[in-house]
Amino acid sequence: MSADTVTWLRDRPVELLQRLIRFDTTNPPGAERACIDWIAGVLRDAGFDPLILAKDPERPSVVARLAGRGLAPALLLQGHVDVVPATGTWSHPPFAGDIDGGYVWGRGTLDMKGGVAMMLAAFLRAADADVPPPGDVVLCLVGDEEAGSDFGARFLVEEHPELFDGVRFAIGELGGFTFEVAGRRFYPIMVAEKQVCHVRATLRGPAGHGSLPVRDGAMGRLGRLLSALDRRRLPVHVTPVAHRMIDGIAAEVPGVNAVALRALLRPRLTDRVLDALGNRGALFDPLLHNTATATIVRGGRVANVIPGEASVHLDCRLLPGFGPEDLFGELRAVARVDMDLEVVRHDPVPPGADMTLFDTLGGILRELDPAALPVPLLLSGITDGRLFARLGIQTYGFLPMRVPPDLPLMRLIHAEDERIPVETLEFGTTAVQRLIERFGRAAGSSTPGAGP
Repeated sequence: MSADTVTWLRDRPVELLQRLIRFDTTNPPGAERACIDWIAGVLRDAGFDPLILAKDPERPSVVARLAGRGLAPALLLQGHVDVVPATGTWSHPPFAGDIDGGYVWGRGTLDMKGGVAMMLAAFLRAADADVPPPGDVVLCLVGDEEAGSDFGARFLVEEHPELFDGVRFAIGELGGFTFEVAGRRFYPIMVAEKQVCHVRATLRGPAGHGSLPVRDGAMGRLGRLLSALDRRRLPVHVTPVAHRMIDGIAAEVPGVNAVALRALLRPRLTDRVLDALGNRGALFDPLLHNTATATIVRGGRVANVIPGEASVHLDCRLLPGFGPEDLFGELRAVARVDMDLEVVRHDPVPPGADMTLFDTLGGILRELDPAALPVPLLLSGITDGRLFARLGIQTYGFLPMRVPPDLPLMRLIHAEDERIPVETLEFGTTAVQRLIERFGRAAGSSTPGAGP
């Protein structure tokens, strides 16, 4: 690849995205190597000496560092190149990167090769700028985020933490996209995320012959647990980030919308308001509760034997500040059934969020879109940010996407016909570029990185 080609790609994040989509990095199995090798080639031709590191040779990550002026802590741009399977029926081939109707179509356009294209283009532009950034900028692109991150971010954090020396802040998925309420255009910026807590619930009871029914056996207890989780929420908790997010939206919308949103912040009213909102409250529901979703059920081996044991795998997501023991108490109170609970996997997150860079990010959005209303976001899902947090790094979901109000962005992620507007790729690249230029500015303070 020539230097001219790198320059051409730097100025065309749409073409960068198309190239990335054409690498089939479906996870499982991942097989991100060809994609990562191509990105590393782009970086080499731009004058970098990228590092390729891997727990599995077919599942590598690439890391490059751009030297800054030493005026601020380093900034991390972190993203993943693996994608979920492209199942179902698509209007355009999922790995072709077609452009049609003003959109780039394909698996990963939203999650998150579109964001990777923005970061890579902005990183290349920063390298070619006349003035270096305030601090070092580290670009880290990994695989395996969609299946637990063991071969990507987790490997780097545990085995190569020195690569992130001096990093205080990071940007990554998922945030900076438009979200309209009552005609107002909000840009949620992720500052915190829920915790993965996979739990195995085991229920026991008398075994026996299938011709002699038993009451209150393992299967009956399992049924009561599943029914309780289907019918009832776990208790309401209003965390500081969720409060700031919902109150921020309420302050900008008129009348009954503001009243309903503020009622969500009153635990005695929360669930009744969510029930009244229906689908309109779907975004807020998991931000106000710990959740437990049954995903895998096991019990019994032959048709004529009543099993003495049954189990269910629960995909639980904990709010910041809560731990597995808190969850166990809530599960037992809701289910009212005897069971053993075992943590299968738990990825903790910090109980709070460092909001230092939030005003800088919000200011950039307002520059690019005067109607922008930035609000902090507590993410109900997870990102690799939870792993970089172990190194003391605060991640912000900031890959801005201005999308039409009728585009169901959140419903397109991991779904058929995933697509991103062509024009939003330059919008997001410019936002990331401006962040790289100014992330060390201070607001009434000499503290590096304190905001504009």
